[in-house]
Amino acid sequence: MGEIIFDAAVTLNGYLADENHSLGWLFEIPGAGEPDPDLLPSNVAVHVEGSHTYQWLLENEDLLAHPEKWQQYYPGVVTYVFTTRDLPVPQGADVRFVSGDLAAVLPQIREVAGEKNIWVLGGGELLGQFLDLDALDTLAMTVAPAAVRGGAALLPRNIGSDRLELVQAKQAGPFARLVYRIKR
Repeated sequence: MGEIIFDAAVTLNGYLADENHSLGWLFEIPGAGEPDPDLLPSNVAVHVEGSHTYQWLLENEDLLAHPEKWQQYYPGVVTYVFTTRDLPVPQGADVRFVSGDLAAVLPQIREVAGEKNIWVLGGGELLGQFLDLDALDTLAMTVAPAAVRGGAALLPRNIGSDRLELVQAKQAGPFARLVYRIKR
């Protein structure tokens, strides 16, 4: 079985997105549009994300008008989107909409991933559910030199230092890269 990895960019003050569900703050930072591929999770079979993350990606990358970008960015990756809304799917993309409790869907997600990794892209509440189930293996953050007034918090939960083991802290251009293993 592969690992379940949460990996996302976050502001200095702990937000994944601003109050308008936008990641625009991130792409104002030089180099943010072309991240170091060595920083991204490898051997990924499944993405898991919330509807705001998915919708922002669709709109920001214009994926409905240019579905070939989806294949370029996510070749062979199945995407699970937790939502209660009807959302469009780029042509040729394997996007599966689910709702409700993560615990009910997690066995299916693990089965689809097989021996490969599962990359949780956001949001914070979804991350919290993975932690609640003790299903997360790695928490990775690329901390940006930016702050926003409010928005989607990285983690709307308490998590004690007894559950986190720092395994990497390094500079990545103007960013700080932090990687924690989750202790069971």
